[in-house]
Amino acid sequence: MKGRIEFQEVIYPQRLKLIDSPPPVLYYQSGLPREEIKTLFQLPAVAVVGSRKMSFYGEKMAKKFTQELVELQMVIVSGMARGIDGVAHRTALEKGGKTIAVLGSGVDVIYPPENKDIYQKLAEGKQGMVISEFPPGTRPEANNFPRRNRIIAGLADCVLVVEAARRSGTLITARLAAEQGKDVFVVPGPANSFLSEGTAWLANQGAKIVTSAKQMFAP
Repeated sequence: MKGRIEFQEVIYPQRLKLIDSPPPVLYYQSGLPREEIKTLFQLPAVAVVGSRKMSFYGEKMAKKFTQELVELQMVIVSGMARGIDGVAHRTALEKGGKTIAVLGSGVDVIYPPENKDIYQKLAEGKQGMVISEFPPGTRPEANNFPRRNRIIAGLADCVLVVEAARRSGTLITARLAAEQGKDVFVVPGPANSFLSEGTAWLANQGAKIVTSAKQMFAP
């Protein structure tokens, strides 16, 4: 089911109303009726993000943490990109969880094509949705992705970074989450991997290092 959600509607996610430059319209595709979409936006949510060029270790950690978060009844928010994002969505779906994919294109444009299975399950099923602030037909231009990261951070209660290089769009999401007053967590990585440089830098900036999802919610 295709649809759009205006800022003034009750269904519009309250979390997004609190960020800088909230999108005036959200376009979506989902098999969920609108009342269940409203409920989905109100559930506890974690953004799971990381490198598009993930390592075997990063893939393993993304699966581990996503499964643990699903078991804790968390909605998984990510960007349906290659790498960590795709693993997070796919694991959430496989484990019976709920997940929201925020696109850097129109909701009728599947990108990247290798994540078509994720897209179809969210667009047609009842485990979540794909959303975008960009009108249908919008191509996945490079400058769309940093912009959409504020929505990924905005929809979540906190952000978990699995792997990231020092110069990475993932760090934009983490920065935006911190600016929104949300906790940022990082998974420690191998010291000899360039994909650990971004997470190490975030830890030095105050992000919390965790080795299990439960640690993210410990008192």
